[in-house]
Amino acid sequence: MITETIRKALLAGLGVQERFKETLDELVKKGELSQSQAAKLVKEWTETAEKGSSEVNKTISDMLNRALEKMNLPTRQDFDRLNRKVQSLSLRVRRLEGRTEEMEEKTGAEEEEEA
Repeated sequence: MITETIRKALLAGLGVQERFKETLDELVKKGELSQSQAAKLVKEWTETAEKGSSEVNKTISDMLNRALEKMNLPTRQDFDRLNRKVQSLSLRVRRLEGRTEEMEEKTGAEEEEEA
């Protein structure tokens, strides 16, 4: 639903942009507007459109973030934090396993000496 709305807005924006340029071209052909004036208007319109596009992107990003928060899905940071914790625990287990093996070897050697 949201993606369809965004798609329609983008297509409408492209249509407006094309119509704007056509209108300026017509005014230049009729002599009502100079080429430099038309170029200036295109530049201004493009800058305004880019600012609007940035605002739309931020709004969409904010909406998606809020929706994801409501869904209670883990974030990339959550995965990274868990991954670090698993790595740390794995290292501790390997160390403990090494100590256990050393103790078993030591106990086995002591039993052999007693026999």
